[in-house]
Amino acid sequence: MISTSRESWRAKAKGLGFSSLRICRADEAWEAAARLEAFVEQGHHGTMAWMKDTLDRRKHPNGMWPQAKSAIIVAMNYGPDADPLEDLENTSAGNISVYARHRDYHDVIKGRLKQLAGQVAKGTGEEVKVFVDTAPLMEKPLAEKAGLGWQGKHTNLVSRELGSWFFLGVILTTAALEPDAPGQDHCGACRACLDICPTSAFPAPYQLDARRCISYLTIEHKGPIPEEFRKPMGNRIYGCDDCLAVCPWNKFASEASEAKLIAREDLKSPPLSDLLALDDAAFRQLFSGSPIKRIGRDRFIRNCLIAAGNSGDASLVPLVEALRSDPDPVVAEAANWALGELSD
Repeated sequence: MISTSRESWRAKAKGLGFSSLRICRADEAWEAAARLEAFVEQGHHGTMAWMKDTLDRRKHPNGMWPQAKSAIIVAMNYGPDADPLEDLENTSAGNISVYARHRDYHDVIKGRLKQLAGQVAKGTGEEVKVFVDTAPLMEKPLAEKAGLGWQGKHTNLVSRELGSWFFLGVILTTAALEPDAPGQDHCGACRACLDICPTSAFPAPYQLDARRCISYLTIEHKGPIPEEFRKPMGNRIYGCDDCLAVCPWNKFASEASEAKLIAREDLKSPPLSDLLALDDAAFRQLFSGSPIKRIGRDRFIRNCLIAAGNSGDASLVPLVEALRSDPDPVVAEAANWALGELSD
């Protein structure tokens, strides 16, 4: 097995802004496949039909690339400069998930990952392919297998060095590399991430029902938000960080050092009054280069209207009233609901 280039790759990764690099085998059996099958069979993927459609490829790295023998996993820290849970108190402002407060991380990571992969290919003489959360590949189980951290009770990856705030990138290669030791679970008896969830999206530790998850509802779900989840959403208009932010391992986390991942000031607590006034052109301009742009203006305004209905801020009534006649029926329905809440 090839192991001599490991330290040079780690140095290269650090120079590219990555916080950690670990290696595992990609051609071995693992338990993650059974967990994914159960997740889909129980319908916990909601309307994310692509998870079912790509299940066979997603279950194992060799489903993506049969010749892959090893995986190199890197992490890039995006830690916030303050506790994002505090932003939930400002109900007249929208709360955007920390990861989406600046540039799209796919754009930030992929180019650098390709540079690192080039060095791996040169050093091993083997083929490489890079992945940043856009292909049917289970990055989190790979990262745990490589020892970068462990999947906590909230199913997200946790690191003793980085806490919860980091992105993953994966290089698959036909090279047979010496693996690192796998990660060990350090959650213990803690269930803070389970107890804080506003919508009870965890049917059991280490299990997520995406249909109840605010991140899924505000980003992936295209129709009206089910009424049972509207009040618990509070002012969360894109994603939810509660289960990440409450993790005690974040005491070891540090602030993001990559400039493109440091939160824009205008996206830390943007006033709902500004967001509700966005037409499609203004939405695209405000979120140019942001992952938020992907969901489109209508879905975003739907989320902002739910937040407005929860705000108790009567000054938002004229903006909400105007959106009752929005061409998008989901937006118009959310506006009617919000107006009813603000009128109570």
